[in-house]
Amino acid sequence: MTVSGDLFVGLMSGTSMDAVDAVVVRLGESRFELLDCHEQPIPVTLRDRIHELSHPGADEVTRLGALDRELGACFAEATSTLLLKAGIPAEQVKAVGSHGQTVRHHPPTAIESGATAFTLQIGDPNTIAELTGITTVADFRRRDIAAGGEGAPLVPAFHDFLFADAARRRAVVNIGGIANVSLLVDGEVSGFDTGPGNTLLDQWVYRHRGEHYDPLGAWGAEGEVDAPLLEALTQHPYLALPPPKSTGKESFNLRWLDGVLANYSEASPQDVQATLAEFTAASIAEGLADCELDEVFVCGGGASNTDLMRRLYQRLSPIALGTTAELGCDPAWVEAAAFAWLAWRTLDGLPGNVPAVTGAGGPRVLGAIYPGG
Repeated sequence: MTVSGDLFVGLMSGTSMDAVDAVVVRLGESRFELLDCHEQPIPVTLRDRIHELSHPGADEVTRLGALDRELGACFAEATSTLLLKAGIPAEQVKAVGSHGQTVRHHPPTAIESGATAFTLQIGDPNTIAELTGITTVADFRRRDIAAGGEGAPLVPAFHDFLFADAARRRAVVNIGGIANVSLLVDGEVSGFDTGPGNTLLDQWVYRHRGEHYDPLGAWGAEGEVDAPLLEALTQHPYLALPPPKSTGKESFNLRWLDGVLANYSEASPQDVQATLAEFTAASIAEGLADCELDEVFVCGGGASNTDLMRRLYQRLSPIALGTTAELGCDPAWVEAAAFAWLAWRTLDGLPGNVPAVTGAGGPRVLGAIYPGG
């Protein structure tokens, strides 16, 4: 087993692709300590090219190969900058756990019968290991897919490690681009992707205001929810699927939204933003509706969206709602920390998935190991 107190770096780049979240943590059998964190911006031109790659187009293999290397260098820079900031030499870090940037996610629930399920993340771990000199663990999702699972969400096992309380019926909701829930109830772990988190909100505000996100949800808070539009949004077929299930921007994107909006031409952009926020809150609340919970804690970028949190509070009441800061971990860094923890599990030869969450054929050691220099 790992000696208590080893240092790991976790890297996460979410659906918005605005930055790489990097954390350095101290991990042991029953220990977790967040030592420092860093947000490394992804250059606009690189981000735009990755967005383009996320949709079918010409010359994909060449673009994929180049972007894989370039993003790997960006992840390596995030790691080195984080360690310089923390005053930690690279040789003291046992491994980097890198989620990578998802460019396609086609799990079993998203494909037609007879098609092959797959998921693909870029951010070359060879480049990370070469430039940092640190052993890198990456490609966590594909082993779960190979075992018949969804490949997502993978964070419930970490949420159980860090946040479970045997005396409380608790859920942890990660609101990133996609929202997912971890149900920590009666010593059991379950969970699934509920649907959109910030992805539609971010794409819509960028289209109409040129901003990558709506700070605190202020723009949407001043709009009015269009009830018929909200009802139309909630008819998305993904929401009716039973777990295990996972989704991504392949299902929730502006092209899908534009198709729905074709019948709602009178809705103002600001009212659409308000309706999208309500849609996110509604889909999360619906996912938790039958769980008989004592409390819900939110992490991810959505935790800082005051308007979204208000809407979620109204829909979940009387269930207590807070953020993971109340449990000792800043909501902004939970997901990056999860991939540091998953790297720790991989090096110890321990499974990182929860079959009850992903639907995989059993527990699996996730990811591949790329030795450092």
